[in-house]
Amino acid sequence: MAHKSHVKEMALTLVSLLFLTGITVAVAKVNFGSLAINISIAVLIATVKVSLVMLYFMHLRWENKLIVAFALMSIPFVILAIAAMMWDTALRLNIEKVFIN
Repeated sequence: MAHKSHVKEMALTLVSLLFLTGITVAVAKVNFGSLAINISIAVLIATVKVSLVMLYFMHLRWENKLIVAFALMSIPFVILAIAAMMWDTALRLNIEKVFIN
């Protein structure tokens, strides 16, 4: 059974990732009014980049549905870990403000 070459898709993905990295750098230099908006834009761009990496570089686009499902099951755990870190950081910053004042 002959395998189809995915060189064109990989090259296009690489160019897209480089382009999105350029957009990320440009967006980082712009103030959109609040830190929350800047972080939201950066996370949105990073999500698109992660999706491209998962689909093309990890070959999930060409895998069967069960393998894709197992790969996607990790996403809630990543979200939970990020939420826990943000909660912990916010808690520590508030505690430091209490002790400083």
